Amino acid sequence: MKRFLILLSILLSLSLSSQQIIPLDEKSYSDSLQNIIKNTAPNTSKVNACFLLSNYYRNRDSLLSKKYLETGKAFIKNSPFLSAKYHYYEGQYNLDRNKKKAAASYLKAIKELAEFRNEESEFMQSLAWYNYAVTQKDKEGYPFLVKTILEKSIPLIKKYETSKNLGFLYTQLAIILTYNAEFAKAENYNNKALGILEKNAPHSAELLYAYLNSTSNFCYQAKGDEAKKFLDKAEKLIAPYPESSANASYYYAKTLYCITKQKNAEALPVIDKGIFYAKKFNQNLLAQMFYFNKYDILKKLKKYNEAKNTLEDVLAEKTLAVDLNNRKTIYKQLSVLNEEMGNAKEALAWEQKYSTLNDSLNTENVKLEINKIESKFNAAEKERKIALLNAEKNQKDLEVSRKNSYLWGLSLILLLVLSLLIFLFIIFRKNKKISEQKINDIKQKEELSLTRAILDGEERERERIARDLHDGLGGMLAGVKINFSTWSSSHLHPEKHSDFYRILGQLDNSVSELRHVARNLMPESLLNFGLETALSDLCEFYTRKDLTIDFQAMNINKKLPLNIQLNIYRIVQELLANAIKHADASNILLQCSQTGDNFFITIEDDGKGFGNSKEQNPKSMGLRNLKNRVDYMKGIMEINSDSQGTTINIELNTHGE
Repeated sequence: MKRFLILLSILLSLSLSSQQIIPLDEKSYSDSLQNIIKNTAPNTSKVNACFLLSNYYRNRDSLLSKKYLETGKAFIKNSPFLSAKYHYYEGQYNLDRNKKKAAASYLKAIKELAEFRNEESEFMQSLAWYNYAVTQKDKEGYPFLVKTILEKSIPLIKKYETSKNLGFLYTQLAIILTYNAEFAKAENYNNKALGILEKNAPHSAELLYAYLNSTSNFCYQAKGDEAKKFLDKAEKLIAPYPESSANASYYYAKTLYCITKQKNAEALPVIDKGIFYAKKFNQNLLAQMFYFNKYDILKKLKKYNEAKNTLEDVLAEKTLAVDLNNRKTIYKQLSVLNEEMGNAKEALAWEQKYSTLNDSLNTENVKLEINKIESKFNAAEKERKIALLNAEKNQKDLEVSRKNSYLWGLSLILLLVLSLLIFLFIIFRKNKKISEQKINDIKQKEELSLTRAILDGEERERERIARDLHDGLGGMLAGVKINFSTWSSSHLHPEKHSDFYRILGQLDNSVSELRHVARNLMPESLLNFGLETALSDLCEFYTRKDLTIDFQAMNINKKLPLNIQLNIYRIVQELLANAIKHADASNILLQCSQTGDNFFITIEDDGKGFGNSKEQNPKSMGLRNLKNRVDYMKGIMEINSDSQGTTINIELNTHGE
């Protein structure tokens, strides 16, 4: 599943940054634009032709693209609308080269195009908003991209219900939803696009990409028969245009279909055709995607040498490997492949590269978290100083009030002796309460500091033990296992030496168990993929044949500080462990949600409840650990239990200490 998301992420990035909607008959399209420039056409037509040619060549020939962009600019004669269009195509030229410049150009285009009220202007505004969001994707994430399409791009063009431009925007939104595994929603928008395009643009490139996106969406759901329907439609559309660059995208969709239907042998010639078109039109990243799929298929067909050469070529070409996470995946695949081939030395070398890069990436993540914690600490320190100044001011105001009261009492001492005594008694009681409150606050802070120290020490020790197990003993056992496997392949016979292979299997199980223990001590999925994924993995770990765990997550902030995520993870881990150990439940419901700075946890089971058992004692170890962590996060915990089951509600404060 992880590898699927990695490949899908790369493909989506490719679609977002490079997909150009150019007519399928590309030669006629480019020739007609060049004729307009050569002939004595009006300047407006020449400008538009130059801009379209610049966009046509932007991923094929950057020098030619730049030349047409500047030529079009030179033809502009005091036309605000053409100047606005220039800023848009300037953004297009820089989109894959300099996202900062591209973003500035799109914003200029949006501002200037807003002065004109026509379909062309509003469509270009919608595209400018969409492409601006693409430039901000790495910083703002996909939610910002989806929000921009839904709130900026689509509303501008939605009133033109039969426009193929609206179909194009629906298709782009469907791509993003497919990446986020929202397959049903993606299918809905693909169907909206198809409803428009099949009726109003039946021979367009927009319709081709809608068919291809529908094919991919069903392939990722392993619905090969549904995917085939749209793939066949796409084939009929692209068949008359063997010189179109869109053929590369068509063969990639066909590759996905072959993989989905497990037609590995049939996929290889399809991939070779896709590589031909991708290289012909300088679609380097798509070419590398073909090579990666080719490696995967060769491996499944046990053509290990060809698979190894293909993967090493991907690594050497660097288009995919420039991303560190992709490179890490490739290192791991090469290690596994060499192990299967019996190349123990090479397998260890690639495994070491993988471990080094993985540790480096984890270190960078830790540095980022440290910077966040430091900034948060500095902000908290400023707030503390402000609070201290306010307290001093309040104290001075209180002292002034006391002096005034004292003078007033003296002036009326003969008449108000009794009232003065009562007043002094009230002041005494008030001061006593204030002192007691301060003492309680100090005790609470000391208890919080002690809890923090205990929890931090516990997590550091968990991390140390997990690292020692994984990197030390785990690495040694893995090396021993690889060496035994390599030696036995050339010295022993599986049937004659079955006892040895049984022991080797036990050694392999020991390595897996050791890694499982290390992950439990310090969950790797939490460090690499965040709280929601880690909690989902935890529920999957506890699920067994006679126990169902339903995990529901809503609005969990992926940018929560690591220590907060870790505490929440430990709380949920303790809740699940207690429910499984004591409740004898068949079904457990776990809900985690976040609203602002408040994080809510609800766990329900259909077990036997506390009853009169020892678990009811609030001083028991499990509940005491829970209470310490909840108090540490300034939270509250409510427990309801009877013979029908147990419900625990927890509210935590994620704002900080």
